[in-house]
Amino acid sequence: MPNQSDILNALSYVDDPDLKQDLVSLNMIKDVKVEGNNVSFTIELTTPACPLKGKIESDCINTIHNMVSPDLQIDITFTASVTSARQQNESVLKDVKNIIAIASGKGGVGKSTVAVNLALGLAKTGAKVGLIDADIYGPSIPTMLGLQGERPKVVEIDGQHRMQPLEKYGVKCLSIGFLVDETQAIVWRGPMVSSALKQFVTDTEWGELDYLLFDLPPGTGDIHLTLVQTMPVTAAVVVTTPQEVALADVKKAVSMFKMPNINIPVLGIVENMAWFTPAELPDNKYYIFGKGGGEAFAKEYDIPLLGQIPIVQSIREGGDTGRPAILEENTPSSAAFEQLLQLVARHIAIRNAQIEPTKKVDIKS
Repeated sequence: MPNQSDILNALSYVDDPDLKQDLVSLNMIKDVKVEGNNVSFTIELTTPACPLKGKIESDCINTIHNMVSPDLQIDITFTASVTSARQQNESVLKDVKNIIAIASGKGGVGKSTVAVNLALGLAKTGAKVGLIDADIYGPSIPTMLGLQGERPKVVEIDGQHRMQPLEKYGVKCLSIGFLVDETQAIVWRGPMVSSALKQFVTDTEWGELDYLLFDLPPGTGDIHLTLVQTMPVTAAVVVTTPQEVALADVKKAVSMFKMPNINIPVLGIVENMAWFTPAELPDNKYYIFGKGGGEAFAKEYDIPLLGQIPIVQSIREGGDTGRPAILEENTPSSAAFEQLLQLVARHIAIRNAQIEPTKKVDIKS
């Protein structure tokens, strides 16, 4: 009769498709039990959003049947423990595993829409997610999450007063829009903007998070530098539209993250507004802003294309009504965002396995 060692030996020949190492060496196999012809074990994935769960499961079953016995009944349970490349001695956001910057070189490309749907999508998979609206001058997260007029509470922890982020759809979130009247213009110089962002990070009780997303403002300015100087950032996702005028600015955003003294991995490009599909003609695609610009850019700069998001009315409506498109079931827009979140989670796990932890940036001038 087979025993636990036989099962583990067989599973040592099954590789994680992304990390290119076997599941046993990666310590992903847990609780192996063999009772007669019944075999059960748990596979601990690197993210609950893993898109390759089906392949891993079939590879395990086929390998055990081939190497041990074809008569075994195999029961596999999946859990997830999100990986992190952050160093254990981090004092800022020490309980946050991954800090992801959502950036664009140009405004109006739908960066906040991507950030919100990505955050909610990751939370739907069971991950612990936070979202910081770092666009101080033009905060849009309160509207997109239906939280206009809400205010964060202040609690006392260890003698210090700290803000508690609001929570919606399973995502903890904070925005300057929660702290000022929505009709009030934010007329601040750079140091005040940077100070506000630091407070969002250091004076807020975020707790344990798998992913904390920063919805950055357009351009490459004070907020971006404050972010990378305040804490090590795991990676960046850059959003663009297909048109040349947007891609020209996206190049600047990508080059900023790749600067030697910043050196933050870029997970990939999201091409938003890739085409227009009217609801009454779901099979039609109209390339209003050009075709394939983001895809061509990704190839030129050897960066993954993480997703192409169409222009559909439901995405706009979801952002305006506080119920983002990712929450809908079986729609083209939710499917596009589902694919995006899976690829982002996948590339974060690969980044954490293959690249050294990012360091906090020290910029002298």
